[in-house]
Amino acid sequence: MADGLKESGQAGGGPGTLYIVATPIGNLEDLSPRAEKVLSSVAVVAAEDTRHSGRLLQHLGLRKPMIALHEHNERERVAQVLKELQAGKDLALVSDAGTPLISDPGYVVVREARAQGIRVCPIPGPCALVTALSAAGLPTDRFLFAGFLPAKRTGRRTALEALKREPATLVFYESPHRILDTLADLVAVLGGERELVLGRELTKTFETFYSGTAEDVLAELQADPHGGKGEFVVVVRGAEASGEVGEEPGLDVDKLLVLLLAELPVKKAAKIVAELTGGSKNELYQRALGLKAR
Repeated sequence: MADGLKESGQAGGGPGTLYIVATPIGNLEDLSPRAEKVLSSVAVVAAEDTRHSGRLLQHLGLRKPMIALHEHNERERVAQVLKELQAGKDLALVSDAGTPLISDPGYVVVREARAQGIRVCPIPGPCALVTALSAAGLPTDRFLFAGFLPAKRTGRRTALEALKREPATLVFYESPHRILDTLADLVAVLGGERELVLGRELTKTFETFYSGTAEDVLAELQADPHGGKGEFVVVVRGAEASGEVGEEPGLDVDKLLVLLLAELPVKKAAKIVAELTGGSKNELYQRALGLKAR
């Protein structure tokens, strides 16, 4: 079979394959034929929320053994997932929506699978980050994806302050109950004139894009009776070159850690900086411990 899938997901000679399967972010018609084929053929599905993904499988007429694998239990479930793979079973990893590992669980499992020589096969498809960028009309030659900003205002403004001079287009995810506060902080830190595009309910029936200055988008969202509903992707134009002597674009990691450590525990501060920079959580945790000890 294509992709090396074994018939009916049955164990064969040697480890199975870990498939990283992108699923729709809203419109079920965005599920690719290849993704459907993989889901129908694997022996086990590891899902961020088994009830949510169970409905997708039901829509496809499939019934599969499932493993719950989310941000709170991923390290504990690695052994179970690897055991299934080492037994020769093919396994699909899915998140609630979009591409796994993009602000979703899966990093630990994929890393350990690779360390054990298990084949990891991506099945590309929907991703809210790419979907928003493709329609925003902002520069895409360079962009920085920062995931979710900190939930509390102090941490959020500190993170935005560190990105204030970043020339690349900035992309964030945000939840409905924090979106207005986040936009207000964007105005306060990056400036009300910074160009911004906000995507809401992407690919769904009530998909909406708000665009203009950060100040205008905030006002438009506040005036929209449906503005506080749905999931959001925030796309912000990067900073213009300042021309100031000695100013370097990008993140000062140590400065950002010090600022966050004043408000947050070491582990949380390291996690936020890792999301902003793409650096190793463990390395940043050790770095933060050293700064904390000074």
